[in-house]
Amino acid sequence: MTINPVLPIWALAVFGAVLAAFAGWQFLAGIRRPGAWHWLARLAMVLVLVVIALRPTIPGNHRPPSAMGDLDVYFVVDTTSSMAAEDWTDETLPDTDENGAPQPPTRLDGAKADITGIADRLAGARYALVTFDAVTVQRMPLTTDATALRSATEAMTQEVTTYSRGSSIDEPVEYLTTLLTKAEEQEPGRNRIVFYLGDGEQTSGTQPESFESIAPLIGGGGVLGYGTEAGGTMREFSGYQDGSVRYIQDYSTGEPAVSRLDPGALETIASQLGVKAEIRTPGAALDDVVDGLAVGGVTVQDEVDIRRTDELYWVFALAFGALLLTEIPAIVAALGELRRTKGSRA
Repeated sequence: MTINPVLPIWALAVFGAVLAAFAGWQFLAGIRRPGAWHWLARLAMVLVLVVIALRPTIPGNHRPPSAMGDLDVYFVVDTTSSMAAEDWTDETLPDTDENGAPQPPTRLDGAKADITGIADRLAGARYALVTFDAVTVQRMPLTTDATALRSATEAMTQEVTTYSRGSSIDEPVEYLTTLLTKAEEQEPGRNRIVFYLGDGEQTSGTQPESFESIAPLIGGGGVLGYGTEAGGTMREFSGYQDGSVRYIQDYSTGEPAVSRLDPGALETIASQLGVKAEIRTPGAALDDVVDGLAVGGVTVQDEVDIRRTDELYWVFALAFGALLLTEIPAIVAALGELRRTKGSRA
């Protein structure tokens, strides 16, 4: 909580002290007289009035909607089987398998949480959700509806295991280049950023294509990595939740296959896009991911600084009004006394 006093604090202190002392003295001097309690109410009014003049505020949880209104945010998410690796965190999800065992969160769960967190920090922007595995698909076109983004994000699943053809980290390059080029033609001058969320694992056996064609079309973003270099096993996915638990097999060993994070590949993508790469960990803040992003002439960090505050003076103004009502009986009594005095003189 902070204060924004309407007068210097020393002036408010003197003003409040004088009025409070007077009200207190009047109460003590007439403590045995009827209506003396009114001076206690007046003392309370003085204290509340001083608080109102101090203008207490608390930081708001919102930003001016116009600040991010010129920003388009594209979330590009790897949904290949490797993102189902269970090496995101040692904690477990509330869901259980057919045997009642809790399910470990996957890399994709980490990506989902970050998408929601970034969208919250960039409130007022337009969001689009693109996923890629064997093919690239735009799951949600640009919209300012953060609730729709959350729903689309929660609905994301890994690719169906039987359709998997290995991970190709460059799968979305051509699609994104076309998508962003059309966006610029339709709405030139808008600010566009891309967040690439994946593990960097390339198992398709081909050399990844460069992301450099996308760089001129965006003004920032980031490459976010999920998983560990030690790796994790991946559950199979049949396209629906049937409660069964089967892991993708490494047919050369007969054991469950292990997917491993490739930080080097993610750094390469970030370099080609001209953005920063960050390996994410559970519960890590998004400050380094979001702060400093350019949005026209304003940065996201500036947005934190100019975030609107919520005034609290009105709460105390209501209290002052309630205390003021206690003066009604005194006013009525004073008017009655005035009438009696005039009547006696007549």
